[in-house]
Amino acid sequence: MVGYVLGLHELDRTHVAIAGGKGANLGELTRLDDVLVPAGFCVTTAACRQIFEAAQIDEQVAGLADLPTEDREAIRAASEAIRRSIEGVAMPDEVAAEIRRALADLGADAAWAVRSSATAEDLPGASFAGQQDTFLNVVGPDAVLQHVRRCCASLFTERAVAYRLHNGFDHGAVDMAVVIQRMVFPQAAGVLFTADPVSGNRMVSAVEATFGLGEALVSGSVNPDTFAVRDGAVVAKAIAKKRAATRAEPSGGTREEQLEPARQDEPALSDSQVLRLVELGRRIEAHFGAPQDIEWCLVDDQLHVVQSRPITTLFPVPENPDGANRVYVSVGHQQMMTDPMKPLGLSFWQLTSPAPMRHAGGRLFVDVTERLSRPASRRAVVDALGRSDPLIRDALETVVERDDFVPLLPDEAPPAGPPGAGPGAAGTTPEPIDTDPAIVAELIEQTEASVAAAEQRLSTATGEELLELLLADITDMRQVLMDPRSMQVVTAAFEAAWWLDERLGEWLFEPSATDTLTLSAPGNVTSEMGLALLDVADAIRPHPEVVAYLQTVDDDDFLDELADLDGGPEAREAIEAYLSRYGMRGAGEIDITRPRWSEQPSVLVPLILANVKSFEEGEAARRFEQGRRAAAAKEKDLLERLLALPDGERKAEETKRTIERLRTFIGYREHPKYGMVSRYFVYKRALLAEADRLVDAGVIAERDDIHYLTFDELQEVVRTGLADHDLIRQRQAAFRSYRALSAPRVLTSEGEGISGRYRREDAPAGALIGLAVSGGTIEGRARVIRDIADADLEPGDILVTAHTDPSWSPLFVAASGLVTEVGGTMTHGAVVAREYGLPAVVGVEQATSLIEDGQQIRVNGTDGYVEILSDGGVHDREDQPHSHQR
Repeated sequence: MVGYVLGLHELDRTHVAIAGGKGANLGELTRLDDVLVPAGFCVTTAACRQIFEAAQIDEQVAGLADLPTEDREAIRAASEAIRRSIEGVAMPDEVAAEIRRALADLGADAAWAVRSSATAEDLPGASFAGQQDTFLNVVGPDAVLQHVRRCCASLFTERAVAYRLHNGFDHGAVDMAVVIQRMVFPQAAGVLFTADPVSGNRMVSAVEATFGLGEALVSGSVNPDTFAVRDGAVVAKAIAKKRAATRAEPSGGTREEQLEPARQDEPALSDSQVLRLVELGRRIEAHFGAPQDIEWCLVDDQLHVVQSRPITTLFPVPENPDGANRVYVSVGHQQMMTDPMKPLGLSFWQLTSPAPMRHAGGRLFVDVTERLSRPASRRAVVDALGRSDPLIRDALETVVERDDFVPLLPDEAPPAGPPGAGPGAAGTTPEPIDTDPAIVAELIEQTEASVAAAEQRLSTATGEELLELLLADITDMRQVLMDPRSMQVVTAAFEAAWWLDERLGEWLFEPSATDTLTLSAPGNVTSEMGLALLDVADAIRPHPEVVAYLQTVDDDDFLDELADLDGGPEAREAIEAYLSRYGMRGAGEIDITRPRWSEQPSVLVPLILANVKSFEEGEAARRFEQGRRAAAAKEKDLLERLLALPDGERKAEETKRTIERLRTFIGYREHPKYGMVSRYFVYKRALLAEADRLVDAGVIAERDDIHYLTFDELQEVVRTGLADHDLIRQRQAAFRSYRALSAPRVLTSEGEGISGRYRREDAPAGALIGLAVSGGTIEGRARVIRDIADADLEPGDILVTAHTDPSWSPLFVAASGLVTEVGGTMTHGAVVAREYGLPAVVGVEQATSLIEDGQQIRVNGTDGYVEILSDGGVHDREDQPHSHQR
């Protein structure tokens, strides 16, 4: 049985359950000969459990799970009550006795640092940093015992409880230990990050230093000196004015001491001490195998380490076996899904796309290094990716401007393969194609036939045969996606849009005419999906009993209940018809593991009800016809104005021909992905049926366990009937941790994440800068929506979100404008915004944080910026939005 006290030298990194993260890591550090760790011991989790048992807090702790994460007052009150119970209880005699003996062995009259060490802190996936308490310069055994109780109680600080609620940690599954070490009284102290915590660059170490104890730095009462070190040299430093330092009081505790003016501008560390510290940090990093956040103290020119933990905020780096410099471009920023993907979803996308894919942090990246290494392909890939997202262009240009990172090679042998991230991305410009609507119809028919054939092939297959058929069918899907005619159609549409914007901007000062010319273009399956949900509302609106019932729906079985309601059969038929056409869609649909509307139809109910409330019968047809007429009127106006120009007949003829090409082909742009997602849904249903067989056979615990296996691993599980349950649990924990990370647009093999920036100064002061993708200006109420399932959008509202994919299209019907954090001119939100005539600005960094729900904002979709006009809060709906659209 483990006792209540263990010396640090008795611990190592495997003892987290006994000593918590801090204690286990400090114990590990004591095993390194060249690392000085202040002497001490750990009061184990068994001791804190004894204290908790004496305080009788079980019922209070169990009640924390029922607290809403947003109710901070309830969390504050509950956590404070638990801490009072713990701090007020007497220390169990056997625990107190062991602590007193350990103190006596190390010198009972010494001063001590008493520090919390939770079992869920300093872990690779969650740091829990700063959530529990530390007490410095504690003098005397009685004071130590009192502060041990306070550290145990700090497992239930408000911030710790809120963090666990937010991240899904069981309050009863987290234990607390307490680290007690002899105090050191440093001349300087601070923090070393062995990787740059801002950029993520693993080659750069960052040091923060101040005089005295590090408490002043942690509390923010002084600005620290900062140093950046790379390749054994200080490459940047800033010496702060340090007006105060935290010192230890002889009687215990700490005080703030004002520094003499002459010392305030002195560096806390010399450059040589900084380099020595970084060298020490690199050894610790190598030992732990991950970048570290290290707390250190300088005592008589000796460096003492008082804590080392992994830096959990760094975005992971893709595996790079050859160690050469690599540049990766985010797939998610091009596919409008920057959320992490589960392993099965990652491997399906890698099997689908011919691009050189890598993955890290649950996200996919395209390795564009080879293309950046040749002059011709460098410009091509920067231009191609920059058209979809100017921030990616800027990020790539930031990298290539560093001539030594990706050196240019001779251009004799340009690398083959696609530069893009989509399944059908092409590396060369397709041959021109005739403007013939029959081509589009043939391609759509071919896609639908291939999906039906896949469903037929897979319908009866099971076991190893199913996985083999799936692998073969993915090859067939890739051939459909990369059909040269399909690429020609999409490219022809894009080139027509670019030609029109350039020429009409030059000839008529109309650089955004295509925004109107593409309204109600035929065949856009994604924009039609939003209008089709208006038709569903038309079928439900005449039936009050159905409307009332739908307002109570909170699960996915509601369709079965409709049969007994007046108008219910008609409503069910309309919804099921919609699902038969669009039910394979859903948020994050490029990840095969994400739920689809057919699996969670309740997601559609709020959207249907909003349409019932806000629109009249026939709205879909009216909108489409209005768009068609607006496009025709715009074309007529443009051609008439061109005819009045010098050489106007030629210009008008070329423009008319290009408009015809644009409207013929632009709607098809959404069909390749629609076909892929349709096929993915066929695959998913077959895989889940196989997962159910594996559950019945006792091979896996739950059907969703297959989501945490790669395709190859799943094949092996099906073949052998054996699954690695520990691996599945590790993957589940890793996926949870990835959700807290934000993927950069561009990532280097050094770990540096580069998001890019807009280089412009013509926007109004305070405006949020983005990319103009759909012209016009609109003022209205901002609705900040992070999850489509929580959508509450009324006509005239401006949709503000991180990113949209086709599953968001029904929301565009009610919106008057669009703001997203991610996107480019031809990504989903931009295309559908133009289809519906909504002013839109995309690529607005941190839009969902900087704009509050309910604020009045102005979206300038012509010049690419957003202005905040009022404070947040729900505004009177009689204040209608003010529009300056086209």
